[in-house]
Amino acid sequence: MKKVIVDWIPDKGSKEPVYQQIVDYISSKISNGDWVIGYYLPSERVLAEKFKVNRSTISVALDILKGYGIIEGKGRKGTVIASNTWSLMISSSEANWGSYVKSGYFKENLPTIQEINHMEFQKGMVRLGTGELSPKLYPSKMMKDVFVKLSQTVTSLNYLEPLGLLELREILSEKLKNKGIQCKPSNILITSGSLQALQLISVSILKQGLTIYTEAPSYIKSLQVFQSVGMQLLGIKMDHEGIQYWKIAKERKNIEDAILYTIPTFHNPTGIVMSADRRRELFKFCIDNRIPVIEDDAYGDIWLENEPPKPLKSMDEHGMIIYLGTISKVLAPGLRIGWLVGSESIVNRLGDVKMQTDYGASSVSQWILKEVLSNTNYDQYLKETKIALKNRRDLMISALDKYFKELAVWETPKGGFYIWLVLKREISMEKLFQAAIKEGILLNIGSSYDFNKNNALRLSYSYIDEKDIIDNIKKLSILVRNLTKNSLFEVK
Repeated sequence: MKKVIVDWIPDKGSKEPVYQQIVDYISSKISNGDWVIGYYLPSERVLAEKFKVNRSTISVALDILKGYGIIEGKGRKGTVIASNTWSLMISSSEANWGSYVKSGYFKENLPTIQEINHMEFQKGMVRLGTGELSPKLYPSKMMKDVFVKLSQTVTSLNYLEPLGLLELREILSEKLKNKGIQCKPSNILITSGSLQALQLISVSILKQGLTIYTEAPSYIKSLQVFQSVGMQLLGIKMDHEGIQYWKIAKERKNIEDAILYTIPTFHNPTGIVMSADRRRELFKFCIDNRIPVIEDDAYGDIWLENEPPKPLKSMDEHGMIIYLGTISKVLAPGLRIGWLVGSESIVNRLGDVKMQTDYGASSVSQWILKEVLSNTNYDQYLKETKIALKNRRDLMISALDKYFKELAVWETPKGGFYIWLVLKREISMEKLFQAAIKEGILLNIGSSYDFNKNNALRLSYSYIDEKDIIDNIKKLSILVRNLTKNSLFEVK
């Protein structure tokens, strides 16, 4: 069920009645094509909260809109946008973009993910699940030095070659050796982040109807990259060592119908690290069963205690694995730079498609990253960032020990950004999500990442300010306890 996003409140100081302002707002959203036929409005209660008015005001406004024939009630399902009659009354020559909006091949994000993407930028919202570094960890001094040097050395920002800046690929080739990955610059494609790498793979080298095996839960389940081009995601359960790969054999029907997408190191969202033994076993299983692999290593450098096992790609001598890396998690997501390592035939194919879509990743970002990775201060920055993240992790674990011991179970992650919090009692996660928003807390609920309904949250210690961790974990525990309606869970 697709729901609209409300991003406005009426002006109560205006001479125009509030109900009429709401009617005009909803009508304009529909007539402009922002809200399309088939989308559902939030309930009257939720609309009253979002518009900050009484429910009676909402009832009047909705009755007027129903009279226009723009919306109609669907019983327990709610109120749906039924017509864009309003735009037709204004001008019969304007295009009805609503039909085009729904006809594109790329599927919409999950409604909860859409709301998260919108609410993340609301002033005063505490982002308790955001998967990026806090702006306070940004290395201002190092980046200032980088920008000064670039201003003196870069003489052109023209397009770069199809695979990306050669100097950057040469540096990456050397750094990947530390992970046991032997590759030449010609095996590396610079992308506009890991997400673009996945999209290039999905539209360039994979056929429709393919099955994508992945961990359950998995970050990729929160996206529509593979599903939009006609592929099926199939989740395989994990244990404390990683994906239970042997269960793939029970699901598989044809020998050339599937690939594996995996995040073996500091898995998103669970934080699990695949053991070295499991990696060897998984690699052998994929070789024996001719299952190509996409390995996502977005968090591989963010180890907080012991260095994790080498990537799966380090065992690959035949180009069976496509390896993805990014600077987004350890430095700056706004640079929009990632890299893909694969056989030359794969890399050249993807590079050709990339040139057809955006003519290469940002020249500015590529030069910046080249200079960052060459900077003598980068390793020190990474070390200091991991110390800061460890402190934040420990603070959040301490808060969970105090306020969630009776409510949930979790593991202490050894790296990455996330704590996978599984509640002991089943509650409505949608109600928890909405209740948290009222308290100024934005959550990432576990069902966004899983193939079945679950009772989990992805908590992140990477973005939230340290001073806000304890208070907001306490607030969250109160919300959970209230939803359980059990006196055993009273906060002391």
